[in-house]
Amino acid sequence: MKEIINKNIHFIGVGGVGMAALAFLAKARGYLVTGCDTYSSPRTEWLKSEGITVSIGHSPNHITQANEIIVTPAVSPSNPEYIAAKEREASGVSRVRYRGEMLAEIVSFRESIAVCGSHGKTTTSTFIARLLAALGEKVVWAIGGETGDFPVAGSANCEPHEGVLVVEADESDGTLALYHPSILVVTNCEYDHPDYFKTFNDYLACYEKAKSQAGEVIEAESLNLEEFTSQDEFSFLLSLPLHNQKNARVAIEIAIKRGYKTKEIARELSKIVCDLPDRRFQRIWPVKKSDNVSNGTVIIDYAHHPTEMKCAIEMAREITKGRLRVLFQPHRYSRTKALLKDFAPSMELADEIVLCPTYAAFEEPREGGDIADLYLACREVLSGRVYLARDCAEAWRHAYLESVEGDVTLLLGAGDIIKLVPIVIDDCSKVKNNINKEECSKYSFFRTGGVSVGGGKTFTVGMGSNLWISDLTTDTEYKRIDATNEISNTTDSLIVSAGVAGSKLLIPWMVGIPGTIGGWVKMNAGAFGHSISEKIKRIKVDGRWIEKSECKFSYRHSEINGVIEEVEFENLVFEESVHDYLSRRKKFPPHTCGSVFKNPPSDFAGRLLEEAGAKSLKVGGAYVWSDHANVIVAGEGATSSDILALARLMREKVRYRFGIELEAEIQGLSF
Repeated sequence: MKEIINKNIHFIGVGGVGMAALAFLAKARGYLVTGCDTYSSPRTEWLKSEGITVSIGHSPNHITQANEIIVTPAVSPSNPEYIAAKEREASGVSRVRYRGEMLAEIVSFRESIAVCGSHGKTTTSTFIARLLAALGEKVVWAIGGETGDFPVAGSANCEPHEGVLVVEADESDGTLALYHPSILVVTNCEYDHPDYFKTFNDYLACYEKAKSQAGEVIEAESLNLEEFTSQDEFSFLLSLPLHNQKNARVAIEIAIKRGYKTKEIARELSKIVCDLPDRRFQRIWPVKKSDNVSNGTVIIDYAHHPTEMKCAIEMAREITKGRLRVLFQPHRYSRTKALLKDFAPSMELADEIVLCPTYAAFEEPREGGDIADLYLACREVLSGRVYLARDCAEAWRHAYLESVEGDVTLLLGAGDIIKLVPIVIDDCSKVKNNINKEECSKYSFFRTGGVSVGGGKTFTVGMGSNLWISDLTTDTEYKRIDATNEISNTTDSLIVSAGVAGSKLLIPWMVGIPGTIGGWVKMNAGAFGHSISEKIKRIKVDGRWIEKSECKFSYRHSEINGVIEEVEFENLVFEESVHDYLSRRKKFPPHTCGSVFKNPPSDFAGRLLEEAGAKSLKVGGAYVWSDHANVIVAGEGATSSDILALARLMREKVRYRFGIELEAEIQGLSF
């Protein structure tokens, strides 16, 4: 019988997969349910169709009538609704609870099957719910994934407050220990969520507590799989990878315990196992047979733990006729750090791996958990096959430009790598033109870089003395401009070599820095301890001449507002020859681009890096120069990914020692 409870519950972040499912269950229990989220989505629209009021945006006004506010760890402490909720809780007006607490309460209130485990929870709970529904069982579900038209929560053959409840039980925040289900399914148990569980024993203890409170426990690993795969009626299971055979075996066990015959189970299950939840080895290109296949196959998978990744890569390897590229976005700094040495072996079967910056979720960066730390660990094992991207979009662009028919690109991760899906579909629907690859390494003093196929934006470079270029394939075209014969006061003149007249230099330290005079002045450009402001007398801005003092020049910065029309220089003399100047600069080792980081206010990047111990750092062939901690040298075998990873590690050293975020001086490097 439906329980009617006079309670108003508000969900902050109701569009999340777990929150949406819980909101559905709360309404089914008789609560008055409202929610909000930052953006509208198909899931928030679905909640509205279920009679739940959803607001877009966050405001303390949303919780004025709520007795209870439900949040997840992903809700920031600075969220205005969260702050207001905690204030209401402190005054005794309402209480704040985590999603897992409330789900555990609902599971314990009614007949339920809770599926927990390190891997396979979503697929297993989906198989169970769909099988029971197909067999005519009264079933309600709340699962952390959607499968086609099977939503995250719903009911079949009954009202939502009736029937057996099938849920995916998340252990990540320890609330699994609060569950008292009728049946607890444990798929497997492998250390994860180090942000909450400090040791593996802590992790195991959470499972043991839940098991002790369950009416019955089914351990997936203890079930006899061969007992069914050897039968003709279940032979379809053999077409599945082993981990999904095990997931299906759990669903069989549940159905048998509920009195169904193996023949009818096999008939219905054979239709179900072919359709996996979204982001579980989901092919996003080609979508249909008529789609262009010249750009290869693209698959996305939620895997972010090494064991899950290994399974997904093995599945991809089996269908790859050409090259297998893996684009991986780690999930959380804590997991990256705790499982650092396990990731590389899990990707051994890939022909090429591109690592994307870690998805933080709700975590702050932590030492040892940066993507550069993972790159270093992977390079030692997968040398020659691993690259480092500045973001997911750059990683995909490389894969797209390199892929041909027969290749497979596998997108792995539980973060915002999912945002690539519409980009992938749009790109792959196009036929690529014949491409001529141009080596980019010649444009940078590092002498590293990938190739450009052209057809994209153009990036103008000077001498390349202050330029890093990715070793991933790009469509950006690099263009070198020859030195001008004389300096100009007009702001639309492109100055590449700081005013060369014959073989003499007017502003020597500006050699190799591209841009316009106006751009130089606004950012107070310079190099080697000098800045363009040293040579400025006054500037014409929006028709008015202003003196140098009004510009408030500082390191790579000015407070000039408006359009720079003219610049008046002073003390412009031919200081030295190009040859003499470049000879003097040869004190730097070959293949370096000068200072990696800008000086922070009132300090020197070199000093901070040296005190933080950056001089000891080396990644592949790239190393920090022994004479200056703010200089990277591209030694033998160095790649652009090595340099990017090393720069990230240097920056990481300073962040954790001094709490200062260094900003890159070298063009192209970004964090």
